[in-house]
Amino acid sequence: MKNLFVGNMSFQTTESELRSLFEPFGEITRIQLMTDRDTGRSRGFAFVEMANDEDAAKAIAALNGKEVDGRALNVNEARPKPERSGGPRGGGRGRGGYSRDDYRGASRQPREPRW
Repeated sequence: MKNLFVGNMSFQTTESELRSLFEPFGEITRIQLMTDRDTGRSRGFAFVEMANDEDAAKAIAALNGKEVDGRALNVNEARPKPERSGGPRGGGRGRGGYSRDDYRGASRQPREPRW
């Protein structure tokens, strides 16, 4: 099984158009058209998973650079998604504020008035 990246697509390209473009080269396991989570519009790229590695290679050779809807497609083997550091909150130590062990801690004495 081979996962292919399809980039530089027209924003109007549909999943069925992608399927008809790739079906002549072999069995398609899955098509994932990437959309914006807020607007639902296409982001201009997709992933096509093909069952056979040889069929995927034929599709890459035939479709990379092919003009569809006025745009030259970029078709190649998808790279694995890079690991994100920092866990689910997106970085840092995961503590939003100050800790008990912070330098502003309990050793601080109340200040005397300045007057």
